[in-house]
Amino acid sequence: MKTINLEKLQKLFIYFILYAIIGWCYEVFLEVVVYKWGFTNRGVLFGPYCPVYGFGAIAFLFTIDKIIRDKSLKRKILMIPIVFLGCMLVATAIELLTSYLCEWTIGSWPWQTYARDYAIHFQGRIALSPSIRFGLGGVVFLYILQPLFEKITGKMNKKTLNILSSSIIILLVIDIIYTFII
Repeated sequence: MKTINLEKLQKLFIYFILYAIIGWCYEVFLEVVVYKWGFTNRGVLFGPYCPVYGFGAIAFLFTIDKIIRDKSLKRKILMIPIVFLGCMLVATAIELLTSYLCEWTIGSWPWQTYARDYAIHFQGRIALSPSIRFGLGGVVFLYILQPLFEKITGKMNKKTLNILSSSIIILLVIDIIYTFII
């Protein structure tokens, strides 16, 4: 079995947080600009992040990214439909599992009030329209954002990685305590 070194784990955690923040921004954009519902914190925690997007991104890295990593640009471009479908399936499975987990732990899931509005949905838990957006988002993530984030974290020395990841962990733990205990 492969072991993950601390530096790789720190980078994965940083990616997790970055994508959780991007997911929160995406959710707020949809809510405020597209649907014009007004602003509410779209995350389950106090801070501006949706952890499910972070988990989705990490799942993409451990599954879908493997089929395009170290391939030529031409080959990567030819793989876009497969990457799209793979990201769509992985993200939809995560959303479905998350809905069951949320229902089991807190009695409901955040998107149940509007998921039934989509023409094609399953129990208001998952729907075709968001699944397509997850697939598109996954392509943008794997082809554009992740290479950029890898370039940025690749330039960080160990001390910077330690400080950044430790600071984020401390903030996240404080947020979890604030949200669920206080």
